[in-house]
Amino acid sequence: MNTESDSRKQFQETIKHKLSERRRAREEEKREGIWFGLAMMGIVGWSVAIPTLIGVAIGIGLDAAFPQLSPSLLLVSILVGLACGCGIAWFWIQQESTTEEESEELRSQDDQ
Repeated sequence: MNTESDSRKQFQETIKHKLSERRRAREEEKREGIWFGLAMMGIVGWSVAIPTLIGVAIGIGLDAAFPQLSPSLLLVSILVGLACGCGIAWFWIQQESTTEEESEELRSQDDQ
């Protein structure tokens, strides 16, 4: 009876280990390759470009409303949009690096 429960536990551990390796392999497969790199570049690029363009639109509108401050409002709004875009891009990069660190931790725990 005891050997049967031991073999059952060993079987469960083997299955658990194989499932975790399979899950890890799928995650690594998603994270590697040229498409993942291009997708990250696209996310970062659009994260900076869209807020900058919104800043340009707001600056043009403000310049039309306040012609006496013409070039300075446009420049300020472009810089604010650029700063917001850089902040968003930093957030995305931090999120991806945190996810990668967590997968590294899981990988090291599975190896033990």
